[in-house]
Amino acid sequence: MTTTSVSGAADLIKGLPADFRWGVATSSYQIEGAIAEDGRTPSIWDTFCEVPGAIDNGDKGDVACDHYHRMPEDVALIKSLGFDTYRFSVAWPRVQPRGKGPVNPAGLGFYDKLTDELLAKGIDPWVTLYHWDLPQELEDAGGWPNRDTAYRFAEYSMLVFDALKDRVNTWTTLNEPWCSAMLGYAYGLHAPGIKDYPASIAAVHHLLLGHGLATTAMREASPRKLDIGITLNVATAYPASDAEPDTEAARRADGMGRRIYLDPLVHGHYPADIVADLAQEGIEIPVQDGDLELISAPIDVLGVNYYFSQKFTGYAEDGSTVDEKGLPISRTVPLGRPKTHMDWEVVPEGFTDLLLSIARDYPGLPMVITENGSAYEDVPDENGFVADEGRTEYFKTHLAAVADAINQGADIRGYLAWSLLDNFEWAYGYIKRFGIVRVDYDTQARIPKQSALYLKEVAEQHRENR
Repeated sequence: MTTTSVSGAADLIKGLPADFRWGVATSSYQIEGAIAEDGRTPSIWDTFCEVPGAIDNGDKGDVACDHYHRMPEDVALIKSLGFDTYRFSVAWPRVQPRGKGPVNPAGLGFYDKLTDELLAKGIDPWVTLYHWDLPQELEDAGGWPNRDTAYRFAEYSMLVFDALKDRVNTWTTLNEPWCSAMLGYAYGLHAPGIKDYPASIAAVHHLLLGHGLATTAMREASPRKLDIGITLNVATAYPASDAEPDTEAARRADGMGRRIYLDPLVHGHYPADIVADLAQEGIEIPVQDGDLELISAPIDVLGVNYYFSQKFTGYAEDGSTVDEKGLPISRTVPLGRPKTHMDWEVVPEGFTDLLLSIARDYPGLPMVITENGSAYEDVPDENGFVADEGRTEYFKTHLAAVADAINQGADIRGYLAWSLLDNFEWAYGYIKRFGIVRVDYDTQARIPKQSALYLKEVAEQHRENR
């Protein structure tokens, strides 16, 4: 097995806080498997995987990385790679089957054991309460477009919180509500596979309401000072030119991807321009009295998930600026950068621009990079080792982008790579590999890639020099 020494590590870690976190992240459905064990009931992803053509190659999450049975081995792997933080998500239908009623002791027991295993290895557990695996029975009752789901989420959150609050110091309510709302209910690409744009906007609001309800309840029940927050997938939206249709297209993209979440979370209101844009389409955000006060309950940390940025134009290919409904055109155009296996352009300077814009628009909000990584077409050698130069370079340039933002004044307190393991990549099944550790899905063998060794060395050099 070979490794490459860190090039320019001293410059990379210069200016990073002494207590800067170094970690990895995963999610329950993508790695656990064991979908029908110990009382777990179906989630929307179990159902979606049965829809013909929904998942590439007809793949399913029934086994995934078999983490449910291999958890101690995986925790030892995290420790061996030198990470001090592990962000994992809890499977709602494992802890509260069918999304209602009392806690399932066997299901919650898995996360209880995981937490203890991490702490025994000196790894800080970071709990994400929702990473997309909604109990199917709640979807049958209306899912996230139904206001009641927000209250069910808060109830479930407290089942987990009450069990782990004595040992877990950092909590994320939701992971990437944009994906839950838009990919799930507007575009139909993710579970539950619905294409209903007004329903997706209702889902946006009810996801945020669920966050506010859970945050308030957890804060009231906190035994000590805990860090409670939310994780958003956000990016920089660049206009293709200074022409008004292009700048307007970028404004709309930024509004629907970033500000529609952060403005109510931090400022207690939805952005007026986006409310007006939605009204032009006959859509109203279903806000009720008191909702925004709940949604804007103070948070201690913002999780930032970043993968790429995009350029937007307000012109159609024929030069028109409105579509057949009279609505303004918004479409992406290439930035001309290299692409990952996901066909996403690699734009590290967009990362710096994003972090600085959050620091500017939402001052005083500490950030942690809770996901950053890339998929490439890995080629293992005869021993299963992957010399993933592309992924290693991606991490190198994006860590430099984070350091640049910190050195310009952004308050960023950690970096968690996505992902620890190759895993079930949602609608792409097992074709796309994001892991810094290769998983042989036939044998479930785990083999750290070159990128894992790179990140280990960076983290070690930071600790040595702090």
